[in-house]
Amino acid sequence: MKETNESKYIQQHLANERTYLAWIRTSIAILGIGFLTTSLHSTSIVESEFQGLITVLISGVSIIVGLFLIVGSTINYYRVRKHINTQTFTSASAVIIFLSVIALIILVFVFMYLFSLNR
Repeated sequence: MKETNESKYIQQHLANERTYLAWIRTSIAILGIGFLTTSLHSTSIVESEFQGLITVLISGVSIIVGLFLIVGSTINYYRVRKHINTQTFTSASAVIIFLSVIALIILVFVFMYLFSLNR
């Protein structure tokens, strides 16, 4: 068997695949938050306009972020794969900061919703 360029960096490619799968699991969890919020709100006895607005925001943002994560992680997987093979890899700190801010925003909305249920 002939050695390919990718076979020189097997560990890096396997780590890239594990990272991709972790992003997919994360996006599925974020999508789940959106659907869970909708289902919890639909079974809620007490309903206010504020709770409805928060539910729509949580669900909408979670679903949009989850779908963008799937697309973004796929694009990132192939970008990292190319950079591994050409030995030009650089880490993506801007993406980490952006996703952390989005996750915090979703959590703030979830806490606002849960707080409004207890009033």
